[in-house]
Amino acid sequence: MRKRTKVTIDPKYILIVIVVICVALIFVSFKFEDKMAPLRSVVGNAVTPMQRGINSIGAKISEVMEYVTSLEKLVKENNELKEEIDSLSAENKLLQQDKYELENFRKLYSLDEQYAGYPKVTARVVSSDGDNWANSFIIDKGSDDGLAVNMNVMAGDGLVGIITKVNKSYSKVRSIIDDASSVAGTFLKTSDSCFVSGNLQLANQGIIEITDIDGTADIKDGYAVVTSQISNKYLPGILIGYAKDLKKDSTNITQRGYLTPAADFSKLNMVLVITQVKDSEDLEEMLDK
Repeated sequence: MRKRTKVTIDPKYILIVIVVICVALIFVSFKFEDKMAPLRSVVGNAVTPMQRGINSIGAKISEVMEYVTSLEKLVKENNELKEEIDSLSAENKLLQQDKYELENFRKLYSLDEQYAGYPKVTARVVSSDGDNWANSFIIDKGSDDGLAVNMNVMAGDGLVGIITKVNKSYSKVRSIIDDASSVAGTFLKTSDSCFVSGNLQLANQGIIEITDIDGTADIKDGYAVVTSQISNKYLPGILIGYAKDLKKDSTNITQRGYLTPAADFSKLNMVLVITQVKDSEDLEEMLDK
């Protein structure tokens, strides 16, 4: 079997041949222009539809490329707008939070001015035992901040509760709406005494109980009730709330009703703690004797 010999041609020679052919075709085209006209017409008729098709395809490709480019641009702009919206939304939330904090500070400042005679510190509510109404809660101040058991706590327009437990950095507060709470009160306008008793079931309706009012007391709905001077733990004169639905008991000896608290226990987040404990030991000893 004979072995075939592989023939290789230098690329530069192929290039030279192509150039020569092209030059020859150009020369023939110019030299025999009249005779080449029919051929050009035939070739033109055959090539023109191809050119149109190619141009049409090129135009379609160009449109697709422009669409893709525009789409990429729109996607990029959309992502940038989303980032801007997210940033503005975050800033808006911070501004709303700052506004809310400012309103709370204003309320506490106003409350502080109303009870300027009592030394106080501000504390934040960090957790609550209640689902909707805070019957007991934890604040972020403790013994290291000068707090102690039985210190009175305020928020909104008046009394919230009393500190029952203290550690170095936290304290537990029992609110006046708790079932175990009972506060000796007095009607600010008439000085008639009463007791404000916590009731969680009523607290969900935004009210608590007020009892043991003298049957002859000339009191009306809307009268303010404050902490009494005879209370053994609560400092005197702190607003507890406003009486409503007052009525005499069946014996006509006493009256009872409800109280709308001065503080909103469903929205507690900052409080004022009066850093003064009512010293009632001497009074209790005298009463016992």
